[in-house]
Amino acid sequence: MELPFHALLYRYFFFAWLFKDASEYDLLARAAAWRYNKGQSRWLPRYIKRYLVSGCLLFGLGWLIEQASPLVSAFFFVPSVMAVPLATVAGVAWLGFRFWD
Repeated sequence: MELPFHALLYRYFFFAWLFKDASEYDLLARAAAWRYNKGQSRWLPRYIKRYLVSGCLLFGLGWLIEQASPLVSAFFFVPSVMAVPLATVAGVAWLGFRFWD
């Protein structure tokens, strides 16, 4: 089963598809979802790295383009700033799965 490009791009940058919802089932299903999510949390450092690298690259592009057109540089600066909260959320989730049992 081959996914379309937009689905691959979504999965490359957002990690919510990796995890199961553990809030609406009985106790055994919640425990199984927690174990599954804890196992899937091993991928979160990779997403943090993606966010930080893409944020730095976008910031660099914005800085280079700012010399020519400040308005166009905003299209690069805004996503670069959004990389920080995304990496923070992924980091807190990773720490929570790793150290909270």
